[in-house]
Amino acid sequence: MSAPILWILKGNVCVHNLKAITPLGGTSPKIDRFEGLVISENVDRALTSVAARQGREAECCSAVQATLGLVLPKPGKWSAEGAYMAWWMGVDLWMIDADHADHELLAAHVKTVVGVAASVAEQTDGWCRFDVSGARAMDVFERLCNLNLRAGGTGDAHRASIEHLGCFVLCLEAGVKYAVIGPRSSAGSLRHALVTTAQSVI
Repeated sequence: MSAPILWILKGNVCVHNLKAITPLGGTSPKIDRFEGLVISENVDRALTSVAARQGREAECCSAVQATLGLVLPKPGKWSAEGAYMAWWMGVDLWMIDADHADHELLAAHVKTVVGVAASVAEQTDGWCRFDVSGARAMDVFERLCNLNLRAGGTGDAHRASIEHLGCFVLCLEAGVKYAVIGPRSSAGSLRHALVTTAQSVI
């Protein structure tokens, strides 16, 4: 979660007091519950992108697998091993995800792993995530976007347009649990799309 600065005057000294907020602007994650569906803001993830440099794709993948134990996934897929998860974002481009509390410096750590074989960029505060779970998840996604999730399975990672936003939809458990990752600056619009679609379906 990001931490805006609040300045406090103590005596003659001005000090700052940092207070973390979620992408939706709250102090705790927002959870919306429906019959057969839960939409929950997930704020506990650290993110970093990894772009293999030209001619070093194999070197990049080998370094990540050897050090993190993580096999960088093929197009349209995500993978996980131990504390780490990754999904395919584009040609020789992946996002790596880990628990924020234990991996706050994820980008710096991944950079030491891949060295000059890849470009690494901190992404934690650039994205928001909503976990959509329950027996009615498929009904919601069918109205929300043009993905045919019923034809897919666990381990799929799709790019999709949701409310005119470029998002990733990860199938965590086929038919019942999905992660929707979108731009943090549009977190409110993305939640609105998820919630209003759920209200129209359920």
